[in-house]
Amino acid sequence: MKVTHAQVCAWRLRQQSLLPRTNVSPAKLVGRLAGVQAQVASAAELALATRRKTPTAGAVQRALADRSLVRTWAMRGTLHLLPAREAAAYLALLGAARTWEKPSWQRAFGVSPAQLAALGDAVDEILEGRVLTRQELTAEVLARPGLGGLGEQLSSGWGVLLKPLAWTGRLCQGPAQGQRVTFTAPRTWVPGWQGLPDPEEAAALVVPAYLGAHGPATPSAFDAWLLRGATRKPVLRGWFAALGDRLTEVEVDGTGGAYVRSEDAEALAGTRPSDVVRLLAGFDQYVLGPGTADTRLIAAARRRAVSRAGGWVSPVVVHAGRVAGVWEFADEEVVVVVTLFREHGAVPRAGLEAEAAHLARCTGRERTLRVRTE
Repeated sequence: MKVTHAQVCAWRLRQQSLLPRTNVSPAKLVGRLAGVQAQVASAAELALATRRKTPTAGAVQRALADRSLVRTWAMRGTLHLLPAREAAAYLALLGAARTWEKPSWQRAFGVSPAQLAALGDAVDEILEGRVLTRQELTAEVLARPGLGGLGEQLSSGWGVLLKPLAWTGRLCQGPAQGQRVTFTAPRTWVPGWQGLPDPEEAAALVVPAYLGAHGPATPSAFDAWLLRGATRKPVLRGWFAALGDRLTEVEVDGTGGAYVRSEDAEALAGTRPSDVVRLLAGFDQYVLGPGTADTRLIAAARRRAVSRAGGWVSPVVVHAGRVAGVWEFADEEVVVVVTLFREHGAVPRAGLEAEAAHLARCTGRERTLRVRTE
């Protein structure tokens, strides 16, 4: 099957509830997106709000409170929102790479496999039916025999030891206590939790979920999104091969090797390019799904404007499916400042104004628009 990248972009906009927008539940919307990065909580809230016809404040917090969503370390080692029903599958695939067993990881963080196993057993016992702050959890762990030397690693803002605990299903975030993060055990927190499935079973859910939002994509693109390419290549190929006729290979602008769910092939082939304008939140899945290195989405010369220092991913202007600029709130957050990329060409002013108005609905604050080109 052959399609153009313009068709792919328009199809992704539809699959990700950007064209048209939706009013489905936060959990269903997060599922459509194959997770939502939540390292910055306000960005995750806005990523969902911008996809809703009638956004409501605090939707993510309510979904976390009713446990239809889970917040935990997931893709690429970053915090994500995951649908509670599918969270175990995502975590199983991440854990399958066993990154913490690599000598380079052990040298970097000074933790042996035996210590990590003992830590996991301790956390299982400590969090059973409980919700603890990081400080409370750390204190109880350090009181255990043989674990007293892990204070620095447990206190790390990067969560170096908490990520393996998340990926093995031992830990997820609980309800916040003011500004303090809490942790609890998925088996007592997540409704219907049945433990982590086998990686092959998990791949049969997660690969199609990713392709349903971000396809057509190659196995390497999926792996970059999942864990920055850490999956062993034979394993990765096996996950895709096992899906058999559930996948259809697609040639995009003359380049093959990408796959889409077979159930989506006809709709993709019939999709017409779109010139819609969208203002998307920082760390938005429309950008993170294919990755900021995808030059069909973001011009190579503009990657630094989108993927900035410290792992920050800017809010972006999307026009005709491509990143046409970046934007930010300014002047006490009452102004939407749009910076368009000159080489992209004209972006309809009416589309930008409509998007600024939608941001006002998303945030509950009136917004004025300021546009410049660089």
